[in-house]
Amino acid sequence: MKRRDIEILSGFVEPQRASWGESVLDLHSKDQSHHGPHRPELVIWPLYVHEVSRILAYCNEHEIPVTAWGSGSSLEGNPVPVMGGVVLNFTQMNRILTLRANDFQVDVEPGLIYQDLNERLRPLGLFFPPDPGARATIGGMIGNNASGTRTVKYGSTKDYVLRLKVVLANGEVISIGSRASKSSSGYDLLHLFVGSEGTLGIIVEATLKLVGMPPDSSAMLASFREIRSAGEAVFGIMRAGLEPAALEVLSTECVELIKKETGLQIESGNLLFVEFLGPGKSYLWEVTSLCEDILRENGAVYLEKGIGRDKRDQIFRARHQLGEMIIRNHPNRGFLTTDVAVPISHFPELLVYARELTAGVNFPAYVFSHAGNGNIHVVLMGKKEDREEWAKIGMVNDSIVKKALEVEGTSTGEHGVGIGKSKFMELEHKSSLPWMKRVKELFDPKGILNPKKIFL
Repeated sequence: MKRRDIEILSGFVEPQRASWGESVLDLHSKDQSHHGPHRPELVIWPLYVHEVSRILAYCNEHEIPVTAWGSGSSLEGNPVPVMGGVVLNFTQMNRILTLRANDFQVDVEPGLIYQDLNERLRPLGLFFPPDPGARATIGGMIGNNASGTRTVKYGSTKDYVLRLKVVLANGEVISIGSRASKSSSGYDLLHLFVGSEGTLGIIVEATLKLVGMPPDSSAMLASFREIRSAGEAVFGIMRAGLEPAALEVLSTECVELIKKETGLQIESGNLLFVEFLGPGKSYLWEVTSLCEDILRENGAVYLEKGIGRDKRDQIFRARHQLGEMIIRNHPNRGFLTTDVAVPISHFPELLVYARELTAGVNFPAYVFSHAGNGNIHVVLMGKKEDREEWAKIGMVNDSIVKKALEVEGTSTGEHGVGIGKSKFMELEHKSSLPWMKRVKELFDPKGILNPKKIFL
């Protein structure tokens, strides 16, 4: 960027909402992933749609890269401004615009944190279900099609987006979707933008679908000697149609770390956490009894049923904070997190594969999973300056991804493509990849929107 470009773009907003200071640029050069930093040349905090439109029109004309930024919590380098240029930080564009409780809908701006939205909705008995754990923004969740612990029951972010307002690369503002709960009208452009990681347009407003908060819940813990048994129990629960709200598998290493960090009184071993939500205690008693039978049939050596709300909340907090715990306990190491997802019938197989692949390595490895939808994470911790060790970590990651693709899974279940998974796109999508590139060229012919993401 030329100095003149910085001056003009900064003039599109109030002075305090634009910065090219060294510390600000550094803060926007890296997300929470292991990928290296790339500094932008200017950071702007927009407040209004017309500001975003004006900035994009100028950047498109002068071929200046633009990257949207939410909270920087992504794990694949998704918002890292690889080609410099402008970062649009949406944290000040964080309003709830219209709440229509009777329609189970809300209009929001992209910088709103989803936990803050749910705090506002709680007194109304409503909530927005996708729950990735980090304090993610709605815009980032839509751009990444985020999911989380309760995806097995409620689905991912794409299932809750009804309508979007998007600013295209040339500054044009379009609205896509509708407030109707279903539609057969025209091409489904709405879901083309969900999961596009800001490469096709910049989301500036979203209409989200909400759901009612079930009045009762019941949680269970089961411990297994072998991680395969935990995976097979997951398959049995899903096959029985019990519809759990959460199914989380934690390897022995994860369990021991949680116990050390939190003091939680839970059994050692490979742990399966199961939660059910429902209309009343009699319903929950019936489904948990059926679930108990399945867990015991699959070799559970310990089972705790009817966990109280306090302990359940503690377990959820520990699961959400597990990544931070791992990093904190290995201060001299960086991390790489795999994020594959496979058909549920192959879930036990891939769990075992990941466990066996990491059993003989000389660096720490942790296996855990959003089990109900076959989404497996392996956190691999490498010494920060040890190139040989990181080469081994890369080989383990590649092997897990390729194994997932062999069984017709995906290289990324919820973290997105970003920088780290772009090398697998051809292997995963094959003949459809050129058509994805054509879509990108159609919406962003000059390639200014979050360049060097998704495609190599």
